[in-house]
Amino acid sequence: MSIAIAGASGTHRIGAGLACGMGAGALWGLVFLAPELVRGFTPLQLAIGRYLAFGAIASVLIAPRWRTLAGRLARRDWVVLGWLALAGNTLYYIFLSAAVQAGGIAMTSLVIGFLPVAVTLIGSRDHGAVPLARLAPSLLLCAAGAACIGWQAIGAPASDDGGAGRVGLLCAVGALVSWTAYAVGNSRCLARLDHVSAHDWNLLTGVVTGAQALALIPLALLLEPIGHDTATWLRFAGVSVGVALLASIAGNALWNRMSRLLPLTMIGQMILFETLFALLYGFAWEGRLPTPLEVAAFALVVASVLSCIAAHRRHPPAALAS
Repeated sequence: MSIAIAGASGTHRIGAGLACGMGAGALWGLVFLAPELVRGFTPLQLAIGRYLAFGAIASVLIAPRWRTLAGRLARRDWVVLGWLALAGNTLYYIFLSAAVQAGGIAMTSLVIGFLPVAVTLIGSRDHGAVPLARLAPSLLLCAAGAACIGWQAIGAPASDDGGAGRVGLLCAVGALVSWTAYAVGNSRCLARLDHVSAHDWNLLTGVVTGAQALALIPLALLLEPIGHDTATWLRFAGVSVGVALLASIAGNALWNRMSRLLPLTMIGQMILFETLFALLYGFAWEGRLPTPLEVAAFALVVASVLSCIAAHRRHPPAALAS
């Protein structure tokens, strides 16, 4: 499916897509508060709790249309759903949580901050995409913003041994690769499956992710001790359900809607809103104002997104993006 991105119709699509991207980022940023609210749980336990809740909610919401939707999907589509659920949900969240615990939030943000660069570089190869030369200013601003976010990690290394820092870096790179693969694959899947709504595709992804979370329970019981009282488990359940509803149901639905409104080269830039909102929530949680470097990062990231939008608006009307 091709989407025109120029003219009055294209401008409306970009505006609607931008609003959906901002909404998704605002909801996804809440995910970074979950580990703070339930500190006694490991990354694997957090992923299982979040995606069990996501799978259960998605199953209830999709039940009335299950037979109809299942009949529209080929075996290949179910295989794609499986790896998208693994890459964009289960594996990404485990990698991200482990990276934060081992290497710190700043270092993880630096690596994850290059998601827009990776996705945009891949999207620039699509037929009719905005030329990479037009996107260069946006990519440079994005890289500069990501560098500002992680500069403190470079200037003031963590006090732990170098091994933990290297593990954190490897996990952050794993999260970067995992979510890049998801963003590209999900966007192209939605373009191909125009007979399935973005909302239903998100719910189907949730059902598959929930099944993966169920399969991980025996591994969690084997590897990680369970020594929490009832009140702690209830708090964990509440956080898991809240994250599932706000981030996985509402946030993913907005993201999928955006993926059908914007070209892949622009979708990468929208990921930056998650970083922006996560930092804002972090400042509120810690009760402090941003540092000069953090203010600079905000400015650079916003400038990157605006520069990307301008590049797409200047693209010739005849051009089409996948």
